[in-house]
Amino acid sequence: MLENHIEVENLEETKKKQVSANLKENIAYLKEALGVEKSFDIIQLDVEYAEREMALYLVDGFVKDDILHYLMKMLSGLEPKQLEGDTLSKLVKTYIPYVEVETTTDLDAAISAVLAGPTALVVDGVPEIILIDARTYPVRGPQEPDTERVVRGSRDGFVETLVFNTALTRRRIRDKTLRMEYMQVGRRSKTDIVVSYIEDIADPAIVKEVKDAIAKIDTDGLPMAEKTIEEFISGRHWNPYPLVRYTERPDTAATHLYEGHVCIIVDGSPSVIITPTTYWHHLQHAEEYRNKPLVGAYLRAVRFLAVFASLFLLPLWYLLAVKPELMPAGLLFLVPEDTGHLPLLLQFLLIETGLDMLRMAAIHTPSSLATALGLVAALMIGSVAVDVGLLINEVVLYLAIAAIGTFATPSYEMSLANRLIRIGLLLMTSLFHEYGFMIAVVLLIIMLSRMQSFGVPYFWPFIPFNLRAFRDVLIRSPIPLKNRRPRVIHPKDPDR
Repeated sequence: MLENHIEVENLEETKKKQVSANLKENIAYLKEALGVEKSFDIIQLDVEYAEREMALYLVDGFVKDDILHYLMKMLSGLEPKQLEGDTLSKLVKTYIPYVEVETTTDLDAAISAVLAGPTALVVDGVPEIILIDARTYPVRGPQEPDTERVVRGSRDGFVETLVFNTALTRRRIRDKTLRMEYMQVGRRSKTDIVVSYIEDIADPAIVKEVKDAIAKIDTDGLPMAEKTIEEFISGRHWNPYPLVRYTERPDTAATHLYEGHVCIIVDGSPSVIITPTTYWHHLQHAEEYRNKPLVGAYLRAVRFLAVFASLFLLPLWYLLAVKPELMPAGLLFLVPEDTGHLPLLLQFLLIETGLDMLRMAAIHTPSSLATALGLVAALMIGSVAVDVGLLINEVVLYLAIAAIGTFATPSYEMSLANRLIRIGLLLMTSLFHEYGFMIAVVLLIIMLSRMQSFGVPYFWPFIPFNLRAFRDVLIRSPIPLKNRRPRVIHPKDPDR
């Protein structure tokens, strides 16, 4: 087996197209592989400096024109004797005054580099290609993300450019052990990925597991960037609950790195993946830590109340509506006298579907028309549907409360998962009444308790129970009192 493995590796090495000292051979290969004459944005510049033929390969739109112009000006002033001897070393170390310069002997690696943005310089008589990383990408400003706004706090957010995102992270973490490990995924897309962690804090086992999971990804490309990465590394494809957390805020990512988490930054996406995470990570928001501890604790309590109302309020009210004998005498006024022309379950399913239709319509509606869309929806669902007997007022009221709880959930992925679970609870309650409701809740707790995110129990610190950690989950503690990192992710340095 070992001999076969060595033979395969040697075969792969021989398959690599090595750079030749003959310029024409290199040009012929690069021209064909890059499709210079077929793609208008792939540029080949045939130049001659110091009486030596050279060629530049670049992608129009990726290169910084001013830097490339400066380098070409520097090369044009060279004399033939200046390149005598070790030409490659003289070019790289002396005559190409730029920070990011490297060489390669693999033509295919040079092709991949050119398509990623750097410029390739091929020199006659030199059996290596010089790669000049003078690239730039179209990028928007680091604006505050819409889904994670705060009243007070930083207004910058991650963008779609990998280097910018790593810089925003390093700006907040100047620890010498902050690591940004580069990887590439996708046979055709060759998407750039960075695995970020603080080496003195993060558990090496978790770091290795994350990197191994990414390295095992075998696919053509990552069309949905970080979302595709999540589906490959997290598994449990039919489980609606997210096993990783997304953030577009550099301060949120930095906070988790300080705790010992591992972040995955994907080029082309403004969302950074945080892993491992628990259920409770998805219920926290930066706004809680931008206020005094007591105010933050209140905001967290209200948020928890809203999230659990979005999950359990509708099934519980439906159970009491169809089984009024379960309702305490003092609360019988909550039971509707008339349930309408349609069964309550059908009313709930109709309005749930209508709410999702409205949400999708809002996404595709220009912002200038969003207000009009909201007014039309309010009139149709809230008024006309009740007047014609399609819905009753109580159904509209309780679903509105549940919808508010859904929108109050900080994690968009968690809110969608809770919505599906809410529908499942409704169906179980309609089939088996109080037994169905209790069984569904127990099954939900068992499911969450059995889940793990890179070896970390998903429902920790509730199951397995940890009093101190669970207190910190329920109550926003003052920062000076939070002097211990979460024990569940096994930080190398447990003290803050």
